[in-house]
Amino acid sequence: MSIPIGIQLYAVRGEVERSLPDTLAELGKIGFAGAEPWGYEGADLTWQGFAATDLRKLYDDNGLTCCGIHLSTDALRGDNLARSIEFNQILGNRFLLIAMDPVRISSLAGVTELAEILNTASAELEKVGMFAGYHAHGFDAAKIENGEIGWDALFSRTRQEVIMQMDIGNYASGGGDPIGTLKRFPNRARTVHLKEYGGAPGSILGEGTVDWNEVFRLCETEQNTEWYVLEEAAPDGLGYDIPSRSLAYLRSIGK
Repeated sequence: MSIPIGIQLYAVRGEVERSLPDTLAELGKIGFAGAEPWGYEGADLTWQGFAATDLRKLYDDNGLTCCGIHLSTDALRGDNLARSIEFNQILGNRFLLIAMDPVRISSLAGVTELAEILNTASAELEKVGMFAGYHAHGFDAAKIENGEIGWDALFSRTRQEVIMQMDIGNYASGGGDPIGTLKRFPNRARTVHLKEYGGAPGSILGEGTVDWNEVFRLCETEQNTEWYVLEEAAPDGLGYDIPSRSLAYLRSIGK
């Protein structure tokens, strides 16, 4: 069974700021199956000025699924968690992913606190068929004071149900080993961000140094991956050329 391909909307943030309806329409025309918002705080039931019900209609009208959401750590805590659940139930999204937490991931005490936040939220989300998770950046690959890699320390302390959203290019950019990490934590990467590493400026997926065949093999055999989420785009998030050509590359290799 093929794994659907979505896109992180931050990759086209410049277009989103111009017009979210036009952006979602264009992404649907290009052929993406889903789209992942960024920057949700859990304070209310809106994103980019759109109420959740209106946002869901935009997704539905363009044949898109909300394939995840990047949110703040606080969106999974206290009263915010209930709002985050309601917001994502309206959107039909199951994957609530902390975009980053560079302060907590940088120390053992912080990692322990972050793991507790994720575990607590995960247990609550499980009741409604949702998942909590954490998304990779380069700084997650740094070692903390006990010699552990921050990322490894976090996922060694979280429930099996907590999603490890590996971002291939991000993690590699911090000296991390995304392929080795996927092997070390099987069945944790329900969604994976596809971003190249080592390519020239303006390059697309497949024009860098990532061993994509091995990434896909792991996702499709040793992981429980349900979504590939592309995050390959122009630096300013304007235009659709790089995402479109990256999707075409994925299609050309049978994805």
